[in-house]
Amino acid sequence: MPRALIGSALASLLLAGCGGADTTDANDTPATPTGTEPAPSPENGGGDEAEFSPIQVSGTWEPYSPDATAITYDDAVPEGKAVDVEVQPEGDAGTRFTLTVRGLEPDRDYGSHVHTKPCGKDPADSGPHYQHNADPEGSPSTNPAYANPENEVWLDFTTDGEGNAESTATVDFRPRQGEANSVVIHENHTKTGPGEAGKAGDRLGCVNVPM
Repeated sequence: MPRALIGSALASLLLAGCGGADTTDANDTPATPTGTEPAPSPENGGGDEAEFSPIQVSGTWEPYSPDATAITYDDAVPEGKAVDVEVQPEGDAGTRFTLTVRGLEPDRDYGSHVHTKPCGKDPADSGPHYQHNADPEGSPSTNPAYANPENEVWLDFTTDGEGNAESTATVDFRPRQGEANSVVIHENHTKTGPGEAGKAGDRLGCVNVPM
């Protein structure tokens, strides 16, 4: 066979053996398969915070036990009387709190606030007031700039002639999950002056309201 024909045949065989050229650009990014895009979430820059679900707690006052819902520490909050707490979302970012009591001492002032920790055997176990913006000086806070009904949740009330009352507070924030856990009843209305803001006397009762 002439050498020219042999060379042409060898060239054809070599091309066939190497296959077609790869035309993928090195800078091309493979397309994400349909249906595998990550769901929007706060971590990847999309989606909203978890929806705040309404909370309703009902109980009767009783001495401390690990399973008690409403604990009384004083005769001014009598055993066996009913208490209800409702926590509802309000608007886009606010919260409405409603405290309803029955059969307490009639015609009397009481203080009440949301506290950070669950109720315990000792009245102090429920910790300080929950604050939306925490006092940098620490707690318990008595600075009116932080201890006030806009930055905390105050539910003070005065009972009627039968010892019944309902108190509502609406704030422009939602409690941070796990950081507000109880509603405490105090012996008098809450003070507001410098150095005493937020004080309301002894803790008479406590309702477990995990938020």
